[in-house]
Amino acid sequence: MPKLKSKSGAKKRFRLTGTGKVVMNQAGMRHMLRRRSKSMKRKARGTTIMGAADSRIIKRNFLPYA
Repeated sequence: MPKLKSKSGAKKRFRLTGTGKVVMNQAGMRHMLRRRSKSMKRKARGTTIMGAADSRIIKRNFLPYA
């Protein structure tokens, strides 16, 4: 059985915590920032933990050995 390759884009965008959760950057901070509220921009800073359903896809299909 051949080895599975990790998706290059996923390697750059996601990483796993020690307990196996997927960490990702918050969305919505690229452009059109003047129309977003200050509180939304504050909440969108930094990283967040991905939801369970999406992280299952990332771990199974995109980062099989991480």
